[in-house]
Amino acid sequence: MPSSHPAESQHPPHPEPAGNQSHKSVKIPHLGDFHVPPRVVAITALAVPIGAAAALVAVGLLKLIALITNLSFLGRLGFGQAVPGDTAHRWLLLVMPVAGGLLIGVMARYGSEKIRGHGMPEAIESILVGGSRVQPRVAILKPTSAAISIGTGGPFGAEGPIIMTGGAVGSLLAQLLRVTTDERKALLVAGSAAGMAATFNAPLAAILLAVELLLFEWRPRSYLPVAVAAVTATLVRGPLLGTDPLFGGAHVPARIAPTAYALCVVAGIAAGLLALGATALVYLSEDLFAKLPLHWMWWPAIGGAIIGVGGLIEPRALGVGYDVIGQLLTGRATVGLVVGILVVKTLIWGLSLGSGTSGGVLAPMFMVGGALGAAEGLVFPQVSPGFWALVSLAGVLGGVMRSPLTGIVFCLELTHEINALVPMVITASAAYLLSVTLLKRSVLTEKLARRGLHLTREYSVDPLEVHLVRQLETPIAVSFHADDTAGTATTVLRTAHQAADPERLLAQRLYPVLDEHDHLAGVVTRSQLLHADPADPTPLARLAVPAVTAHPDETLRTLANRMAQHGVTRLLIVSRDPHTAVVEGIVSLRDLLQARRIDVHEEHHAERVLTLRPRRTATAPATAE
Repeated sequence: MPSSHPAESQHPPHPEPAGNQSHKSVKIPHLGDFHVPPRVVAITALAVPIGAAAALVAVGLLKLIALITNLSFLGRLGFGQAVPGDTAHRWLLLVMPVAGGLLIGVMARYGSEKIRGHGMPEAIESILVGGSRVQPRVAILKPTSAAISIGTGGPFGAEGPIIMTGGAVGSLLAQLLRVTTDERKALLVAGSAAGMAATFNAPLAAILLAVELLLFEWRPRSYLPVAVAAVTATLVRGPLLGTDPLFGGAHVPARIAPTAYALCVVAGIAAGLLALGATALVYLSEDLFAKLPLHWMWWPAIGGAIIGVGGLIEPRALGVGYDVIGQLLTGRATVGLVVGILVVKTLIWGLSLGSGTSGGVLAPMFMVGGALGAAEGLVFPQVSPGFWALVSLAGVLGGVMRSPLTGIVFCLELTHEINALVPMVITASAAYLLSVTLLKRSVLTEKLARRGLHLTREYSVDPLEVHLVRQLETPIAVSFHADDTAGTATTVLRTAHQAADPERLLAQRLYPVLDEHDHLAGVVTRSQLLHADPADPTPLARLAVPAVTAHPDETLRTLANRMAQHGVTRLLIVSRDPHTAVVEGIVSLRDLLQARRIDVHEEHHAERVLTLRPRRTATAPATAE
């Protein structure tokens, strides 16, 4: 015979915390801060060869850039540092960027279109929708095209291409193994972080960049491979490129005047405005190139012509420009160089990047941010040589990349100027505030949006992970036994309006079928029973299907994943003991939305909890004596 359970009141707006139920401690030993499967160790071990390989690729890319620069502008075969502006033939400043752009256009059209752009959006897109798969030819064509672009005078950095190439190294190794998509993502990002760490000798900034821009999560399964790869790459880089800071000499004092801290806010606002202008310039250029009646293969050559004209005006604006960044950060740049870099470098970088050529954004932002700070240093009180260039560099990174932590740590690792930490935090945070307030997307994510993808960079705890099943489960209103007939069950449902709580009985759409020991034997659905004949003698044991169940001490997120895995919208809740398993309740998709509603309520409902007004006390009425 069917059995019913006492009806209870509707859920409270806020589930009661599990620890407060009946004033008893509830143990949930199977849950922890992190989920760490044993495979994490194996995936982390794979990050060691990935980090080493990415470091060698990064060193090779830097050497290839130097080789092409020497050949293009100085007419010599060598891997030593070379600057395009040192050429004895100024006409090369105009011709070589165009030639490099033509070659890149051909490589992109007949090799892989994935080499177009500055690398990071392509890596993000591969992670979001590409299953973290990178084509093998991209691993070759991307660094080659970047070396050609920068070596022939392109005002770009090597970090974007090496992030894409290092990611390709990790992805290719992962594609050779039987791993999940999330594990392949971790290895791809590990390669990207390793490449960046090796390029700039900045392992911590590379890890933070991976967290803020590439991983989209904070879990041991992703952090550990990234950290191991970044450290490995840094250790491999040391004997090859040295361990000294890339840019030293700002000499920031330990004590800084309070007025300088206040002016850091001004510097942050200026950096934020520069970030807005640079981002708008890149995509204005991209829109203008899209209107040209030419195939996109020719666009990099046009971008090269823009670079060449800028090179004739300010030759030091061409190439990666690490030497110029060093001058800006040590206060040795002349006013003419500062103005030339701030204007010419920004224009040729933004306009040419919109042409779809190959190159990164970090090194140009280093130079432009340093020039902005050097210009501010002309009017701000002097703290130390290069101080304002350093804090503005952090500010521009915080505004352009919208990754303030990465920008701050990056500048620390590039210069080892720990005394500038607080000023950089102020400047980068002010620029970040202005950027996120006035601009919907960054220079990286705007490209994804133009490809029909949306990336949110707001990471928070899933409310479904906070609440346990027992906080939202609904008691079972009615259940059946295996020897009950379909006709009997149908009659019960059709007469439910006569029950004490018809709404609860009618709301239940999944009914447990119990065996002779009152253990769960299966489930039947409301649609099965409503269409049955009241005289149907078929036992429910024949109609019941296996139940998808959950336990009261599991999280709602676990239930949501289980619903998605089995394609159901309701789960029966049973006690965890398999020998005395008792059906305790039911959770539906609607119940899961209750936790979401709580999260929305907490985000948007404003209330005053405490008040400073004194509480009025009632006075006792006077009594006659």
